Amino acid sequence: VDYAHTPDALENVLKALKRLAPERIICIFGCGGNRDKAKRPLMGQIAAASSDLTIVTSDNPRSEKPGDIIDQILPGIRRICQNEYTVRELNHGFTHKGYCREPDRKRAIQTGIRAAKPGDMVLIAGKGHETYQIIGDTSNPFDDRAVAQSMLSTLQTEVDYQR
Repeated sequence: VDYAHTPDALENVLKALKRLAPERIICIFGCGGNRDKAKRPLMGQIAAASSDLTIVTSDNPRSEKPGDIIDQILPGIRRICQNEYTVRELNHGFTHKGYCREPDRKRAIQTGIRAAKPGDMVLIAGKGHETYQIIGDTSNPFDDRAVAQSMLSTLQTEVDYQR
């Protein structure tokens, strides 16, 4: 989980992860609403260039529609990769470089973690330490770390059950 919410920050954290030599990198990110719209396609391009799977989601959409923000990120991703996965497909993992759009941040995080295999690295970028998500004028409780931990616990329970 990282606060990387600018093109430079996202590129730097992805480069740092690459140096750790993971099997694959899964990057989950979005761009904030009512903020610099010009950076959105660049953020997508950076994520797709340095990741094996990019899941685009909402950040703090504020007064913008999450789907509209995602639509502005996708042209950058599509410069690098054309393979679009659905959430349902990713529940079974992935084999080719690709991307997925999932406006629900919780579901996006769950999908990215579920798609990972041993040796993969999952980056949840953009909100970092924040414990809220701003939708409209409302600040709703939301913590990427808690969502990720909950999903990891769920997967561990599934593994334990299968034994």
